[in-house]
Amino acid sequence: MYPYQLIEEIRKQNPLIHNITNIVVANDSANGLLAIGASPFMSSAPEEMEEVAALASATVLNTGTLSAEQLEAMRLVGKRANELGKPVVIDPVGVGATTFRKREIGRLLTEINPTLIRGNAGEIAALADIEWQSKGVDAGKGSADLVMAAEITAKKYQTIVSVSGETDIVTDGTTTYFVDNGTPFFTAMTGAGCLLSCVCGAFLAADATKSLEAVVVANCSYAIAGEVAAADLNGLSVGSFRTNLLDILSQIDSKRMKQDAKIRRKAK
Repeated sequence: MYPYQLIEEIRKQNPLIHNITNIVVANDSANGLLAIGASPFMSSAPEEMEEVAALASATVLNTGTLSAEQLEAMRLVGKRANELGKPVVIDPVGVGATTFRKREIGRLLTEINPTLIRGNAGEIAALADIEWQSKGVDAGKGSADLVMAAEITAKKYQTIVSVSGETDIVTDGTTTYFVDNGTPFFTAMTGAGCLLSCVCGAFLAADATKSLEAVVVANCSYAIAGEVAAADLNGLSVGSFRTNLLDILSQIDSKRMKQDAKIRRKAK
């Protein structure tokens, strides 16, 4: 039922994943893509975006350290990728933090048709216009129904939405899945969610149908890698976790995923 074999397809195809990302996470994002068998391309020069869109198998747009030049590049590459029928992942980092971000990310989402919007609880709640207390780019806290927020956002933008957290939520607004794998170490590592967006981009690139289930398996593979990476660590080992995570991402396969996956589908 779930396309676990996509992890082998990524290594077979070695898709080029273009990233316009933030300065905090660029290195980990590139190394994480290499670890799972994809090739990273890190560029935000507006002058080359149409060519890059043609070269890349998928595009990941991350708004963590947003600038006017990045926004221009995102619009150019996102629109061109849409025209070419290639997957576009938008990671709306900090969308609820400032008026500028809310306005410009909202504009991006109306001008580009994303294949996937992937964010934390606070970001998806902000896109759904649901009250949530966020602090900068952190997930924050709130009592809102996150499943409802994800489904509202998916229907609003007619796309797949993935919410990372203790339990990941993945939905297209009609069908909703939950991934119960993971580790608290993810919340202590800067850029853990940003790397997940890149992993999702690689899985979508390897999946000809760009399916909801491809995103579910991407989330599951990353969460399982985190579990394995954290297995022998303690609370003072955040740096070791980052290194271990990259190592496990390079080793994880469909057999391990089938064995350890904790995926549920929401009852209708």
